[in-house]
Amino acid sequence: MINVKARAVDGPDKPFQSAEIKRRDLDLHDVLIEIKYAGICHSDIHTAHGEWGPVNYPLVPGHEIAGIVTEVGSEVSKYKIGDRVGVGCMVDSCGECENCRKGVEQYCLKGNVPTYAGVDKYGEPTQGGYSTHIVVTEDFVVRIPDNIELDVAAPLLCAGITTYSPLNHWGAGPGKKVAVVGMGGLGHMAVKIAHAMGAEVTVLSRSLNKKDDGLQFGADNYYATSDRETFKKLAGTFDLIINTVSAKIDMDAYFSLLTLDGTLVNVGAPGEPLSLNVMSLIGHRRSFAGSMIGGIRETQEMLEFCAEHNIVPKIEVISADQIDEAYKRVLASDVKYRFVIDTSTM
Repeated sequence: MINVKARAVDGPDKPFQSAEIKRRDLDLHDVLIEIKYAGICHSDIHTAHGEWGPVNYPLVPGHEIAGIVTEVGSEVSKYKIGDRVGVGCMVDSCGECENCRKGVEQYCLKGNVPTYAGVDKYGEPTQGGYSTHIVVTEDFVVRIPDNIELDVAAPLLCAGITTYSPLNHWGAGPGKKVAVVGMGGLGHMAVKIAHAMGAEVTVLSRSLNKKDDGLQFGADNYYATSDRETFKKLAGTFDLIINTVSAKIDMDAYFSLLTLDGTLVNVGAPGEPLSLNVMSLIGHRRSFAGSMIGGIRETQEMLEFCAEHNIVPKIEVISADQIDEAYKRVLASDVKYRFVIDTSTM
């Protein structure tokens, strides 16, 4: 076993503490990654606070991981020592079901193995990227392009792929009108990616506070949803809406913004159920969908797309001692736009 420094939380209302965790010895196809940076995702907060169900504490969150390969198993063929790599929201899957064979391991019919708060094939709890090292099977590691720095690469492994995947699946591109609900860590990536795909992009945010940023990131339009006139003005406008917020919103109001055959895709995951009036969908053959990250193949594709179009998140690098404060600031929407932990401060 490999001893690793980390930051862990012991309960839903507990602060993060220094910890030492054990990583497994390398199996034949495993790689040992020295983590350089780990992004903070809203999912980390939901899980650490126990909002998505029971948690096996102590917990080390973190599924936006960027680092360097420092050791490889004897049969590893995809990576070598010194490679720049990333790990996202999952570290394994059954590899045998229909979805895994299609390359959409995130929808593994037996359940993928999440990077933290899960149980691996050895029966051990998984612990995430708020740590100095991680051991992952090579098939769930992705290569970070040379022109993307590791600190900005980390959030691409969740925020990037979580927004790229639905935009790609639902065909965002020239001639399509795409709205992005929320201008946070996910939202600002959705704006950048949709713009690079060639879509006409509109941001729908509670206020106009981040309008300048939104336009700079590639949005063509920016509206405040606190102004009810927005919903009247934009009724029936959008082919695709990506909802990135992790809170309850008036779904029917947003459905009214879809055109005929338009789709609203939820990528934000609120801690409480959403409600809707099905008549909001029936009237114009609208669809309400969900999307969860992407498969490993699509994640690598996303990284190459971001490298080609010079797309990186806007980040604020923090030390390991600032995680609790960062959580508070995320909940207060006081971050532009993603916190990234410098793991050398562990």
